[in-house]
Amino acid sequence: MEFLDLINIAGQFMELENPTSAAKILTIGKYLGLREGSWVLDFGCGLAEPLVLWAEEYGITAVGVEVREYACTRARQKVTARGLADRIEIVHTAGEDYRVDGQQFDAVTCLGATFIWGGYQQTIRAMRRALCKGGRLGIGEQYWLSSSAPPTYVQHESSTYSEVELLQFTRQEGFDVERIVRASHEDWDAYEGGRWHGLIRWLEENPHHADRAQVIERLRSMQEEYLRFGREYLGWAIYVLAPVTY
Repeated sequence: MEFLDLINIAGQFMELENPTSAAKILTIGKYLGLREGSWVLDFGCGLAEPLVLWAEEYGITAVGVEVREYACTRARQKVTARGLADRIEIVHTAGEDYRVDGQQFDAVTCLGATFIWGGYQQTIRAMRRALCKGGRLGIGEQYWLSSSAPPTYVQHESSTYSEVELLQFTRQEGFDVERIVRASHEDWDAYEGGRWHGLIRWLEENPHHADRAQVIERLRSMQEEYLRFGREYLGWAIYVLAPVTY
């Protein structure tokens, strides 16, 4: 079974594929300055739940870019069902392959998918090319809650940085952190539990599947990593970045 298939199974009952909530996503929309007619580009849009929430609350139009065909299908079905097909376009392609071609968006977001370009700082560089003057970036990223994480786990999470380091990267790219909306422990628990639920339900429904052992391994490794390390040492937040003009 391919890795993306495991991701799809884990998220089959979820709408938000990050440790956050609908209320916090709406708060981020406010901080991004979204309003009627705002044009938004979201990289790694997943099931497009943030775009749908922003369209319903603020009246935006948007493009969501997503590499998983399964996620694109679900996102398009949702957009249509919510009456937003004229406002939200879902593009099935890898984020790094999406051609901006001179388009300038009021807000460019990437919530939990900075791996597309290899990290937080590289993501700022990629996204700013699509941002209009005076626009805002929104980036969801994990960070170290503590400097005392076990060395083996630090090595495993080699692309994770402290928030001070994220601030430094932001400034080096010509932006400043304007707002932060953090995940709570409850947000993390709901996110991780939602993924475990998806995997367990699949195992219950597929008792003789050839890839059953792989799914069990995925479930148990996710549970052990989160309960042994992640909940204590990792945080997650959405950062709203403003271009430095001062």
